[in-house]
Amino acid sequence: MEQKFDNLDDYIADLKSKLDANPGCANTMYNLGVAYLSKREFMEAERYFLAAVSESPKMAEAYVQLGGIALQRDDLTGCLNYNIQASKERPFFAVPWGNIGFAQLQLGETEKAMQSLKRALKYDPNFVQALSTLGSCYIAVGDYEEAEKALLKVVDLQPHFGPAWNNLAIVAAHGNEWSKADEYAKKAQESRFDVPEDLLKEIRENL
Repeated sequence: MEQKFDNLDDYIADLKSKLDANPGCANTMYNLGVAYLSKREFMEAERYFLAAVSESPKMAEAYVQLGGIALQRDDLTGCLNYNIQASKERPFFAVPWGNIGFAQLQLGETEKAMQSLKRALKYDPNFVQALSTLGSCYIAVGDYEEAEKALLKVVDLQPHFGPAWNNLAIVAAHGNEWSKADEYAKKAQESRFDVPEDLLKEIRENL
């Protein structure tokens, strides 16, 4: 029977007592990492994820979490490397491929990013984050038609995905469809996305 805890601290204390009883349990270390991540205590989370992969080097999920912590520190190369390691351990796991694509795009490796994101979507066709990043890649290379297809699928799957609405506004503005751009920008704002003022100004001036 699953135990219920009143708060994260009680859950962490329970996990630590389990780890004391079984010091080499990678799953308990991983769960402690996730618990500390929930508290936004990144150094403690990192310590337990590193311990987990030390005990169980094939634990792809822990590498993905370490990649997320690296990204939190704006360490794109660290994020990329941890997710590459995750993809080696579990080649058909979509999440690290999506993260690899995101990091590659941020590092200016757009073509490589597109290949990684397409691979992520091969394993999970409804992976919203990967679809959205792929839309950004298409915008970066000037393929607005493919960008629109990917981004429309994103907002169909997740109607409040602000970055995709923002990018759809960019696509519409590029095609001089200003009323559509205005509609998409408003949807981005309703989804709590901070639409760049330059884009809003350009839309207002062309309505």
